[in-house]
Amino acid sequence: MKTSVRLQLMAMMFLQFFVWGAWYGQMSKYLFTQLGATGVQVGSAYAAFSIAMIISPFFVGMIADRYFAAQKVLGVLNLAGAAMLFLLTQSTNVDTFFWYILAYCLTFAPTLALTSSIAMQQMVSSEKEFPAIRVMGTIAWIAVTNLVGYYALGDNVAIFEIAMYAALVLGVFAFFLPNTPPKPARSTSFADIVGLDAFKLFKDRSFTIFFISSVLICIPLSFYYAMANPSLTDSGMTNVENKMSLGQISEVVFMLLIPLAYSRWGVKWMLIVGLLAWIARFIGFGYGDAASSEWLLYLAIVLHGVCYDFFFVTGQIYTDNKAGAKIKSSAQGLISIATYGIGMGIGSWVAGVVADLYTVDGVKDWTSIWMVPAGIAAVVLVLFVVFFVDNKTKASTVEEIATA
Repeated sequence: MKTSVRLQLMAMMFLQFFVWGAWYGQMSKYLFTQLGATGVQVGSAYAAFSIAMIISPFFVGMIADRYFAAQKVLGVLNLAGAAMLFLLTQSTNVDTFFWYILAYCLTFAPTLALTSSIAMQQMVSSEKEFPAIRVMGTIAWIAVTNLVGYYALGDNVAIFEIAMYAALVLGVFAFFLPNTPPKPARSTSFADIVGLDAFKLFKDRSFTIFFISSVLICIPLSFYYAMANPSLTDSGMTNVENKMSLGQISEVVFMLLIPLAYSRWGVKWMLIVGLLAWIARFIGFGYGDAASSEWLLYLAIVLHGVCYDFFFVTGQIYTDNKAGAKIKSSAQGLISIATYGIGMGIGSWVAGVVADLYTVDGVKDWTSIWMVPAGIAAVVLVLFVVFFVDNKTKASTVEEIATA
């Protein structure tokens, strides 16, 4: 790959995650403080993203990939997204806000797959070239959340304005990216996208348990994305966005440890460690306090790397090895829609209901709120320990996927 192309792709990935990181983790704080939203309304706003994640594979796989150059679709979607964000910034009604954020998410969600597709199609060896490009997304997330935290913008409409300007830049920049033409000959049937071919994997009891556990653990994951920022703020922690970026740093560290941990422990123990980390972090969020036990809050933040990498990334590896070459894409599509779409959609709604349930006179009982996802994670852990059986897989495959 030419150096100029590599730099273009790195800039593309940086802008992509700069847009996302500007608003996603801070949206709940903005809704609670500026629009007076209830927990259910906040949950609905996050569920809009899950709805878009369910729809986006169909758009990318059945329309964009077949008929249009990917970089042009990326440009149009970002320009449309910038327009939706502008309208969103003008909204002061929480009910109207939901429809704007849903419209925006419908433009944004497909770009996650498109940026990866554009990058991959320019590579000779994706397992060697993609990590250095994809890591720019994590760096962007860290950069923008620290920017938001430094200027104390977490509860301000400026988080969406930052995303709007970044989307506008990416929208224009996308038209100058290397050409990624459509591939009409490639099979992108409805069955492939939904992952219907992967249903044969449910004949394996352990895969069925893993699948159910993956969907269920997305409920606690939704609590983290929707409620962590306002919870930390209410605890008395300052510069919350800056400190939450430690979670992305830990994500990079533990990602690098996956091949070693997988070869030493195997998939079952890695997934168990991930579930134990989920329970520990929610206890930390629930009982930590900036005045007397801020270390618990830091622990809860830093555990993000273990929680995410050791369960979700390891789960992708497990799915890939279980599926085999013929239904690999279908299996990953099925897991993606079920978790980030259905699981997190349900989780966002549940998080909102629970937040309202433990709110009295405008004051949230965060300890009780966080014990709910901790309890869900504990149930998933028991289910997993009792019924899941680890079938060993080749370490070489694991290392290839972990670095892809």
